[in-house]
Amino acid sequence: MHISQAFATRSPEGSEGPDTGRIPARRPARGRAAAALTAAVAFTLVLTGCGGGGGGGGNSAPKSAGSTADADRVEPLAAPPAPKLPVTVDSADGAKVTIDSTDRIVPLTGSLSEIVFTLGFGKQVVARDITATFEQAEKLPVVTRAHDVSAESVLSLKPTVVLADTTTGPAEAIDQIRDAGIPLLVVEPAKELADVGRRIDTVAEALGVPSAGTELKERTESRIAAVQKSIPDHRGGEKPRVAFLYLRGSASVYLLGGAESGAGSLLEAAGAVDAGKESGLDKDFTAITSEALAKAAPDAILVMSKGLASVDGMDGLVKIPGIAETPAGMDRRVVSIDDGVLLNYGPRTDRVLAEIVGQLYAKGGTRR
Repeated sequence: MHISQAFATRSPEGSEGPDTGRIPARRPARGRAAAALTAAVAFTLVLTGCGGGGGGGGNSAPKSAGSTADADRVEPLAAPPAPKLPVTVDSADGAKVTIDSTDRIVPLTGSLSEIVFTLGFGKQVVARDITATFEQAEKLPVVTRAHDVSAESVLSLKPTVVLADTTTGPAEAIDQIRDAGIPLLVVEPAKELADVGRRIDTVAEALGVPSAGTELKERTESRIAAVQKSIPDHRGGEKPRVAFLYLRGSASVYLLGGAESGAGSLLEAAGAVDAGKESGLDKDFTAITSEALAKAAPDAILVMSKGLASVDGMDGLVKIPGIAETPAGMDRRVVSIDDGVLLNYGPRTDRVLAEIVGQLYAKGGTRR
């Protein structure tokens, strides 16, 4: 929901949350109206987990290079890891954490769960965040929902190591877990493609398998590069303009992504232009208006699959003021990606990129 920092209220330390996306909290620029919008989005994400599962796009994109796993599964490394412990690592919140066992692992975000499972530690994971929706994790008990961590639930599972990121909260729960003597490592969240390798390395080092982290990082980066090589040449040198929209129809939340939405890195890697950023939106998100959409003038629209479903698909999307008048709206051209992986920036990012490329450059575009 990796939206990997979804639109939500800030934690007591001021960090952004929750993990399933990276839509930072909006500053209260317009008094009560802005506060109401922020509250509505935060409440919506608490209910949905924002990065939870859900169907992907209607058109199937080609699988990324080297990928053999289904879209709802992670693909662990071939060789099971042999941890060299204990290790002492630096936590993103300033603490030094010593880890001497990986027997019972609790990752408190979906994206961290993805890395842990892909490194080969799936059998040692004893709980999950609600946004860890891939098949191997789905039967694990949920101990956190939209970063509302239950310390009691975590401690009842007797973990030997807990992994969190700076968006995880509340702070009291993190403190309670640490006060119980459980090693808890806080990891910096990912905001762009360049962060993928860093996150993998950090988790692998903490679990005592740095060489496995290097292998996974290289595998992920090579697959991303392979997808990028499949991007067709642009006619006349013009790149498609794509607007990232965050939609939650049940809460009447309709937002246009800007430079800090978290989607820009993916769009640029897919050979596209982030239309919101290009139009001058230098923050995270702004309420959709006809004027803002006209300025962005997207050729295609990127959405999360649950968001598109929440407005009744393309037929409902074009009813949002301003959408029908854009080139994307007139062509009914949309790229729909599963909520649980779109902004995770982890080991499955190559598949996300492949989906975007496959739908964006499909013959005639993806229309619904």
